Amino acid sequence: MKELSERALQYLDGCNEETFELLETLCKIPAPSHHEEKRAEFCLDWFKSQGAEGAYIDEALNVVFPMNCEGRDDIVIFMAHTDTVFPDMEPLPYTKDDEYIYCPGVCDDTVCLVQMMMAVKYVLKNNLKPNCGMLFVANACEEGLGNLKGVRQIMKDYEGRVAALYTIDGGYRHIVNACVGSHRYRVTVETEGGHSYGAFGNKNAIHYMSDLVCRLYEQEVPKKEGTKTTYNVGIIEGGTSVNTIAQKVSAMYEYRSDDKECLATMQASFEAEIEKTKAKGVEVTVELLGERPCSGNVDEAVLAKMSEECMAIQTKHSGIPCVAESGSTDANIPLSLGVPAVCIGSYVGAGVHTREEKLQISSVPIGTKIVTEMVLNYFED
Repeated sequence: MKELSERALQYLDGCNEETFELLETLCKIPAPSHHEEKRAEFCLDWFKSQGAEGAYIDEALNVVFPMNCEGRDDIVIFMAHTDTVFPDMEPLPYTKDDEYIYCPGVCDDTVCLVQMMMAVKYVLKNNLKPNCGMLFVANACEEGLGNLKGVRQIMKDYEGRVAALYTIDGGYRHIVNACVGSHRYRVTVETEGGHSYGAFGNKNAIHYMSDLVCRLYEQEVPKKEGTKTTYNVGIIEGGTSVNTIAQKVSAMYEYRSDDKECLATMQASFEAEIEKTKAKGVEVTVELLGERPCSGNVDEAVLAKMSEECMAIQTKHSGIPCVAESGSTDANIPLSLGVPAVCIGSYVGAGVHTREEKLQISSVPIGTKIVTEMVLNYFED
């Protein structure tokens, strides 16, 4: 693990104004999952303006900048995602005071993307050469129903050639080096419905959906030592009016676990409850909206070394002890394929995934140093 050079430190100390200008610009470019076109175009133009020869946008709307990758199977990937959890297609509100920047999506993951971009600028400005294949990616579709589409595409396009992956996403008090897998569904119940008075006694889809939800919430999650398993119904919608027996109701349901066997147990339990509802004489359809895998067979020694280095760098620059956790991130896909991967953190913030999301201004330069040192471990500087 190398220290940042004096040249790198001088660059980082002098780039704060540019960093915050880039952050504000990106925050104001809408980028819901599957609709990251405008951010992707901006990022591609920005990379090219810094001299990123060969940068391109792929079919998943990832912005990809390969360095020294031709014919190599030792590629190291750094990525930060462009999409936000918010559906807005108009610019999101951006304000700040002396302590915080306030904007939906500013933490997750816009500041992380900006910090990676500033590290890439340093590499290009100083004509640094990697000691392996390097891939910088501003990736799409990390959030929710994006279903990790961006990183899936990268791992497909560079199959068998990736040695390690770092995704930048989250605060610098922790890293994520173990996968939380999940299955996400839309469940729809349909009945004959009818007039609330004239057809009283007909089956009501709301009744049967409510019964299903109650039974799902009466499940016992697996109690395997050292694991965590959860479930949630996040959206219910349907019906027509107060005087209509509902014909159609849908709900979105997910379960998660950091253990493959527990995830399989939850799947079996869910499928059994669906069959019980069908047996009551109503039509039930199930649509799989997203599936995030648990970890596969990863070289534990390599993963442990990566994790230790990440935690050491984050702690060194932040002065805050860093811990390793499980989580659901872009790292799920490489880890499920046996490729060592770590999700690193680069800021302090609060209210992630809410309209009140805020970023601590003083944490941004710290995070930029963390990200840059991680990147420069693979370059001669």
